[in-house]
Amino acid sequence: MRKVHDSMGELELPDDTLYGASTQRAVDNFPVSGHRMPQLFIESLGQLKLVCAEVNFQLGLLDEERCELIKLAAMEVAEGKLMDHFPVDVFQTGSGTSTNMNANEVIATRAMQLSGTDIEIHPNDHVNLGQSSNDVMPTALHLSICQALDGHLKPALRQLNESLANKADEFWEVVKIGRTHTMDAVPITLGQEFSGYASQIAKAFSRVEMAVDALEELAIGGTAVGTGLNTHSDFAKNVVSTLNEVTRFNFRQADNHFEAQAGRDDVVEVAGYLNVIAASVTKIANDLRLLGSGPRSGLGEISLPAVQPGSSIMPGKVNPVMCEMMVQVGHYVQGLCVTVAGCGREGQFELNTTIPLLAYSLHEMINSLANGVKLFAEKCVDGIQVNAERCTELVQRSLMLVTALTPALGYERAAKVAKKAHVEGLSLKEVVLAEGLMSEAEVEEALDPTKMTKLAD
Repeated sequence: MRKVHDSMGELELPDDTLYGASTQRAVDNFPVSGHRMPQLFIESLGQLKLVCAEVNFQLGLLDEERCELIKLAAMEVAEGKLMDHFPVDVFQTGSGTSTNMNANEVIATRAMQLSGTDIEIHPNDHVNLGQSSNDVMPTALHLSICQALDGHLKPALRQLNESLANKADEFWEVVKIGRTHTMDAVPITLGQEFSGYASQIAKAFSRVEMAVDALEELAIGGTAVGTGLNTHSDFAKNVVSTLNEVTRFNFRQADNHFEAQAGRDDVVEVAGYLNVIAASVTKIANDLRLLGSGPRSGLGEISLPAVQPGSSIMPGKVNPVMCEMMVQVGHYVQGLCVTVAGCGREGQFELNTTIPLLAYSLHEMINSLANGVKLFAEKCVDGIQVNAERCTELVQRSLMLVTALTPALGYERAAKVAKKAHVEGLSLKEVVLAEGLMSEAEVEEALDPTKMTKLAD
């Protein structure tokens, strides 16, 4: 055991722990959920601490030896090597002070281990120099969410967009019946339908880029309440420029540090973009499982890949499980969006006090969406096959082809034709010819479903 202390007194911790008294008090105080802070958040916190140490050295506030040791230890945090030493629950102090101090203590202890000497490196005086939990934690939040969006969600959405676009090309000339209100409408091609799905995901990709843009302002430099007390006047500017050198982002110092710490409108906006993306993928997944319903008593216009048995009692049954997974992910993400929106209202005066829950919720949203979308593309969309004969059959049976007769017959007369065909079990052509409304050549040309899709245009 080793003795550690903070401003409240002394504690004993096992020798193999890198954190200190402040972290242990948080562990004792908050045994709530068992959910720890997201790994990418902790890694981003390590990245930020590394940059802060370098800037403090450049500004003459930290000696070179301590700077290099802190940077080495912070790099281990940034590389995810010390995650076992970050035990604090998500449900903790709303500023995230417990997690910030967890990082400060781990980095200080590990830096002293790496020194091989008796040099003292203090968690507050050296690792946290020029910083406060109140500006560090929102900054780490932005940094980590940007990295999750850019490195995880964007590639997954790009993959799904390409999968859907490929199917749109493959199915471009397959004529099928369109549907509105889940009822028969005029013809469309399966490729046109899939092009709509691909476009939704292309827009989702753009929304991720807008989400990253919304997070470019960083709170670092505001310290406790936004005034920048106890930090060098160039600290924030230099931290931001150094972060931009080591990342692909275009961060900038907050235009107003009081807003940057008191409000979290930025991440509420980001959650809104993720909410829209969840709605998009859910809509697509629901459409695909309906189009593939059957195989004999549903629509059956497409066949979805069979990835696992679908029933413990019905032999041979296969279910659209990848679509169902994607729908559940969508609901989960939209539920977390409500959490983020609620968190955006919390905190009084100069500080939002839900930073840990915001970090957890946003990383869950991004991680679930990215993983789900990738699997959906690979295990569902890529393997979809068209049932062309079924598409043709449903087109030929549809009464909504009557829409193409409206220019010649007028709306009311065309409606009478459709009703008579439905009641008497006749085709539209049979009714039109029986009543002498058009010649056979005219009705055949008008009722050509391929022309109705305007493929020639």
